[in-house]
Amino acid sequence: MTSADRIRPTIDRVATWLARQYQDVVTELAPLGGGFWSAAYGYRVGSEAFVLRLSDSWEGFAIDKAAMRFAGPELPVPEVLETGDALGLSFAISRRHWGIFLETVTTDEAPTAGRALDALFAAMRALPTQPDEPLVWHAEEPPDTTWHQWLLDGLIDHPERRVSGWRAKLASEPRMDRLFRTCEERIRSLLPACPERRDLVHGDLLHQNVLVSHDASTVTAIYSWKCSVRGDFLFDVAWCTFWGGGWHPGIAALDAWSRTLAAPDISEAELCDAPARHHCYELQIAASHLGWHAWTGDADGLEAVANRAHLILERGPLPSSQNPAEP
Repeated sequence: MTSADRIRPTIDRVATWLARQYQDVVTELAPLGGGFWSAAYGYRVGSEAFVLRLSDSWEGFAIDKAAMRFAGPELPVPEVLETGDALGLSFAISRRHWGIFLETVTTDEAPTAGRALDALFAAMRALPTQPDEPLVWHAEEPPDTTWHQWLLDGLIDHPERRVSGWRAKLASEPRMDRLFRTCEERIRSLLPACPERRDLVHGDLLHQNVLVSHDASTVTAIYSWKCSVRGDFLFDVAWCTFWGGGWHPGIAALDAWSRTLAAPDISEAELCDAPARHHCYELQIAASHLGWHAWTGDADGLEAVANRAHLILERGPLPSSQNPAEP
């Protein structure tokens, strides 16, 4: 059960609240697939379509509103129109975007979806940045955190966070604990290769956070910026290659790794140590999600991530060529 399942109000309660918000008639109200921490509803007022999201935490909505500063033709960040409190929860109302989720593209659609992802990544890399820009761009008082520190922080069980307690759960399973420690050791050995870049990193692509058009040719919306930071652009590439293998065949088939190596806007210097960097980020994603699935109690998810982590450890860094990468 997700957090959204626990907090989702009935459709009648949502309809009553929305009716008080608008002078016009609200139509086509229906629940949408939400994230782990939020529930979502689509609706129309006149000819305009909106999405209402509800959560027991307001921070994610504030970050999504702040992310509107990055919006552009190839970087379609939905417009957040209003935030506040409703139904005993926090809410955000955004303009609705249409399409299918990126991870649902088929292997036949992969070449088309790959070009759409190329355009998205290029738009993110093109955003202006400075070497001294805060890594946590959306914080009112950004901590003085380096990229290396951020990567390692994802492997620490902080008692003040909502997901605290995951490390003890992993430690109770010797096989998973050994795997986590092996990943952590490899990550630390690869950190010197990882530059202190300040590219825009979404940090949670896939998982119903990216919409593409029905023909997969265009990215139509990017949601949920709460994991976003300023770091190395290869982290989002690693996100796609990690979750593509074993979960989303269409994402594996679009081959984000080789496409990135061939991107015309990336210089040879920017790809220095790219295989080691990418390998580090795949393992960081693996290790942190061992913790996530341990915390949620998802035994099947934990086993799947463990299997993927073993494969990546044995495979090592991907080649620095433009040949199709292993799924």
